[in-house]
Amino acid sequence: MKKEDFYRYDMHIHTKYSSCSNISPSLILKKAAIKNLDGIAVTDHDTIRGALEVLKLNKSKDFKVIVGEEVNTSIGHILVYNLNKEIKPSNIAEVLDEVKKQGAIACIAHPFATLRIKFKEDQNMKKIPCIETFNGRNSLHDNKKAEILAEKLKKAKIGGSDAHYLNEIGTGLTKFKGDFAQAVKKKQTIAYGTNNRIKTLFCKSRSGIRLLFH
Repeated sequence: MKKEDFYRYDMHIHTKYSSCSNISPSLILKKAAIKNLDGIAVTDHDTIRGALEVLKLNKSKDFKVIVGEEVNTSIGHILVYNLNKEIKPSNIAEVLDEVKKQGAIACIAHPFATLRIKFKEDQNMKKIPCIETFNGRNSLHDNKKAEILAEKLKKAKIGGSDAHYLNEIGTGLTKFKGDFAQAVKKKQTIAYGTNNRIKTLFCKSRSGIRLLFH
């Protein structure tokens, strides 16, 4: 396929509504335009407030904003896309039930990220169609392990910057053709990018304060 046949989305961006980020919603759209992205998913920790604000501010018909959330669950962090309403942190079965009710898409976030909440495999894995195999804040080693897991479990591969600062937007990307949901279903997504510099910080969510290695 030709390069122009594909869309390029950053599928993991945080706003100031995540306490570990300082990015204003309006600046996210400006940076995404500079990076020549076709779309983004705004995925704040346990809230969709930032995503809804970015969606409201977006005036471009050629640029798509996906309302998402990074939800804390009993098996680790789950990225959820195409939400209509916020999902509260809970055990994985309850979170996935809510994902299904909303017709949304669940994705395992940074399953092997050092010093972050560890991902735990369980029987609910079969209900999750994709894994974040490129996270801009992960080491190359951790991203490779995530890619191997996706191949083992036959999951679609997602890429995102996990941006908490403006200059990180666009460092992790998902490339796909046509509709995102269909591309995930058919496992026709490509995850890639460049790693950001290492940061260590604390992030507070409804589930408490946790150390993040970025």
